[in-house]
Amino acid sequence: MPRLGRLLLSMIYESLLLLAILFIASFIFHLIFHDPDSVFFKPAHQFYLLLVMGTYFIWFWTHGGQTLAMQTWKLRLTTTLGEGVSLKQAIARYLFAVVGISLFGFGIFWALFDRDHQFLHDRLAGTRIANIAG
Repeated sequence: MPRLGRLLLSMIYESLLLLAILFIASFIFHLIFHDPDSVFFKPAHQFYLLLVMGTYFIWFWTHGGQTLAMQTWKLRLTTTLGEGVSLKQAIARYLFAVVGISLFGFGIFWALFDRDHQFLHDRLAGTRIANIAG
């Protein structure tokens, strides 16, 4: 089980990578939809960015269990039994994380009080973050 500080540093690095991905995705969205004054523009843009983030995380979690930041910090997402994460678990983890982080980071703060220092979305999705050898 990785230390909480290491997980948080990985999350900061992940945020920087995700910022770059979302910047490019937003640029593409704005090139396609030229009317930012439309009443549907902002909700469509936000939903699109949630889909982009979901695609990023779910794809990496189901293909090796590591995002780019997790590879750098030698962390891997597994099931509680140490197996690869299923598509259903990855989607559930992403949706739980979005809700938990949207509620003032409650899902992250949960790890401070959890007996295994797991995030709430990991508890709910049946996943955990593990150290890998190397």
